[in-house]
Amino acid sequence: MTTPEQNKWSNPDQEKIKQVLTESKTIAVVGLSAKAERPSYGVANYLMSQGYDVIPVNPMEKEILGKKSYPDLTSIGTKIDIVDIFRKGEATPPIVEEAIKIGATCIWLQEGVVSEESYRIASNAGVTIIMDRCLLKEHQRAGE
Repeated sequence: MTTPEQNKWSNPDQEKIKQVLTESKTIAVVGLSAKAERPSYGVANYLMSQGYDVIPVNPMEKEILGKKSYPDLTSIGTKIDIVDIFRKGEATPPIVEEAIKIGATCIWLQEGVVSEESYRIASNAGVTIIMDRCLLKEHQRAGE
């Protein structure tokens, strides 16, 4: 029997989020759009301006923000610290599984994106997962 308590999730505290942002160097942005007006583009552009190596993951694009775009995480072939996901919550579990498979240390679901299944998958694998938070806003907050 499932109790309501078992359906809850929580993000790490601010200190852990700051640590993740400080220790991370490479961020794969899944669902990164080539359209400048899209939130994913603005976040990725900001992260690049802050010194992060941003890797676009979008099978519909060859290049975004002057960087090669990959069809999926396993195609990248380099160590990824954070996988930042700009997809609907129900689309995230297979991406989370792929992120774990490639050894990402943190999975980040952007503001408005929540998936209890993704949370369970990441937590069971011992991988930090942050949901319903904007990476750009959290980076700015950590720098205050």
